[in-house]
Amino acid sequence: MAGIRIRHVKLPVTDLPRSVAWYRDLLALELAAEFCEAGELRGAQLMHPSGWGVALRERAHCASTPDLTGFDAFAFELDSVDELRALAARAEQLGYDHTEVVDRGDYGAFLDIIDPDGTVVRFLANNPLHAGRFVGVDSGSDGDFALYDTPRLEK
Repeated sequence: MAGIRIRHVKLPVTDLPRSVAWYRDLLALELAAEFCEAGELRGAQLMHPSGWGVALRERAHCASTPDLTGFDAFAFELDSVDELRALAARAEQLGYDHTEVVDRGDYGAFLDIIDPDGTVVRFLANNPLHAGRFVGVDSGSDGDFALYDTPRLEK
């Protein structure tokens, strides 16, 4: 399936209009669709001109009312650390909670921006993980990490 790619990710939200505005403002997404049930607005599909999207659904109308507070369910890849810094500046300008850009050299860089529901939206640059090459990461309680090259999971 060489042509397979991620089309969108869907996130549970508590305030649909607020979240639509947040994702549109931060990522320059366009409102592509709205979804209603019995006349009540329950979800939206936002799309980037390059073809990927973020779908949002009112949490109260999701099965099991999922809560992703503090969790990074997905990550975006940017072309450079400079782009991460520019995005951090944009988040700052918009008043959005975010971390500093963490640059770990050969191990890549990341920026976390927290959406209105507390979901961590992660942005990466120079990420060393690629298909065909295994890297194990062991994170320590001190924030440091060690790498290993033999998988612990069975194939």
